[in-house]
Amino acid sequence: MTVPPDAGGSVPRNAGDETRTLVVIDMQVVFADPESPWAAPGFAAITPTVNRLIARFSPRVILTRFIAPGQPSGAWVEYYRQWPFAVQPPGAPLWELVPELDGGEHLVIDRPTFGKWGHALSSAVGDAAGIVLCGVSTDCCVLSTALAAADRGMAVEVVTDACAGATDQDHQRALDAMALYAPLIQLTTAETLA
Repeated sequence: MTVPPDAGGSVPRNAGDETRTLVVIDMQVVFADPESPWAAPGFAAITPTVNRLIARFSPRVILTRFIAPGQPSGAWVEYYRQWPFAVQPPGAPLWELVPELDGGEHLVIDRPTFGKWGHALSSAVGDAAGIVLCGVSTDCCVLSTALAAADRGMAVEVVTDACAGATDQDHQRALDAMALYAPLIQLTTAETLA
């Protein structure tokens, strides 16, 4: 996989990378499009860093997509009343991964929940010693995934400069909340990732 020259350099591979899996959370059109009600303003800025991480961890990379449920139930009924634009099938353009993402042939897991940790992701991670999370949005899907995975005993690292939130303040508040879960959840940056 080729890293674009304007991506700001490469992220060096460490021996421990073979024991961890990179999970790229929801790098989708619905969160990238500035006109979308769910746009993460920092999405474009983190994409080159996410791509460098994909190149570094490949082939141990899993991509996720948030999709609307076929039939919302429980509290999700009211949620989709507030966001009716999102009631679209999994193949709708808003749910596609952005073309700027170097996703290659990596596994993509769809889930109609904020948190992506569940049977499919747990099985795909397999015997990995831990997961490294990046993507959007820090204050929703990244946070929900990190907490659920840590609760199940998975070591979690969140790459802070490869995540974006609904706002910069929400991004930071989510990072502050995840920092409370140390040592189950560790915050790092792409440059200092061990």
